[in-house]
Amino acid sequence: MVWAQNLKSPGVAHVTRDHFIAQQRTCDQNRLTVVWEGERPIAQFMEGPDFTGAAQPVLPPERAAIGPVSKADAGDRSVSLVICTRDRPAELARCLASLSDHVRRPDEVLVVDNASRTDETRRVCEAADVRYVREPRGGLDIARNTGARMSTGDIIAYTDDDVILHPAWLQQIVQAFDAPDILAVTGLVLPAELATPAQWHFERYWGFGRGFERIDFEPAFLKVRKLDAARVWDIGAGASMAFRRETFSRAGLFDERLDVGAAGCSGDSEYWHRVLSVGGICRYEPGAVAFHYHRREMEGLRSQIKAYMRGHAAALLVQHERAPAFGILYRLIVVLPVSYALRSLRRLRHGRRDVDLFTWEELTGLVSGILFYLRTPRTSEKTP
Repeated sequence: MVWAQNLKSPGVAHVTRDHFIAQQRTCDQNRLTVVWEGERPIAQFMEGPDFTGAAQPVLPPERAAIGPVSKADAGDRSVSLVICTRDRPAELARCLASLSDHVRRPDEVLVVDNASRTDETRRVCEAADVRYVREPRGGLDIARNTGARMSTGDIIAYTDDDVILHPAWLQQIVQAFDAPDILAVTGLVLPAELATPAQWHFERYWGFGRGFERIDFEPAFLKVRKLDAARVWDIGAGASMAFRRETFSRAGLFDERLDVGAAGCSGDSEYWHRVLSVGGICRYEPGAVAFHYHRREMEGLRSQIKAYMRGHAAALLVQHERAPAFGILYRLIVVLPVSYALRSLRRLRHGRRDVDLFTWEELTGLVSGILFYLRTPRTSEKTP
């Protein structure tokens, strides 16, 4: 908790459970208040643009705080941390600096330079004394696959350059692999700051947080919804995820048609879908905390939302290609179109709401994602 309090986080307040209770469970105006118990976040309450603060916030029961890692907990498994980056040397340096006080250090830090236009990324890696690999082909999933092939660890963890990591992040990732059928682990991603309207809007409607309780997503999760696709995007965020090395032998590599530089997004969620399809478990572990810097400008957010929906549509079709399911097509053909039609009707009757700010980008992204999938041949995937 002390570590989080020391963050310079405009718009985000980190407080202890005791402090929150002493303040009569109130939230600061225009703040996201994150409540901690030891070094574990246990709840959050929002009061600000686009938010309605909880009148009487309720905290979960008290539980044990995170303790120090032990060799028995971590086992003898080696861990490679892969960071994919492109033309963001300052953000990369900030991310690498957050590794300095980690409780469980990675055995290897591998930075995959995804076709940067300058040599600054290499210089940042040399200064931080981490391994540098250049991938000349643009595309986040291409870079992720290069990281899987070139890394050496038994566990391969991934984060992004626009993230900083809590000192217990990797410890919690490693400890979460406590059963052989857990093939993937994701962590909690909190906003590093909420300083602009664009950041508030993203956190309200598109944020990466998935709650404060551990969840195991088992293969049966794919069959829960008959008339919709399995919500694999609820499993976590690609900015905080890890896999056993054997996962890539069982499920293949990331699909290079997806995510940034290709369809635009959802290479991570499509891969979690594959992990479940081959009988593995994906575990969401909120004790593994990362902090993400959302885009600060509305124009950047506008492009991001379009890319998100473009990637979502393409990823759904890739999932159906690999593991056909009626619910996936039903989502594309019925669920999403009906949802946008209802939103449009509400807008005509009651005016535009904040949630409708990027409706056009969502719709055009959805259509372009379907077209992208139809026009893009399937790529061959070799295991590392």
